[in-house]
Amino acid sequence: MSNKLTHFAIHTDDMERAKKFYNQVFEWGFNGYGQEDFLQIKADNTENGELIGALQSRKYSPVPEKIIGLECTIAVENIDDITERVKNNGGKVLMEKTAIPYVGWIAKFLDTEGNLICAMQYNPAAK
Repeated sequence: MSNKLTHFAIHTDDMERAKKFYNQVFEWGFNGYGQEDFLQIKADNTENGELIGALQSRKYSPVPEKIIGLECTIAVENIDDITERVKNNGGKVLMEKTAIPYVGWIAKFLDTEGNLICAMQYNPAAK
């Protein structure tokens, strides 16, 4: 599962408006995940729908500019190795390795073109 797109995030100004839009357009379902301003996106509206992404407040963005587009996450074998590769190849690490409890380790960076990308080393033991 290495180097495969596994998640995306859509940054929102109005969570309810965005939730309604994506539910109406794609029939996506949503799960709460702690905060009111962060929802998991499911591929369908069923109870056990596959988790594919997140609707999240713009306050979770690691860059000051308003992100228009999708923040994508790539599954990797070794987050430390990827972070070093980003630094050594002209990218800019915005968020160093951070645990998402029971999910894994995430790092966020800009590529050489200024695109926001996330790398995730999945590990349910992360805390």
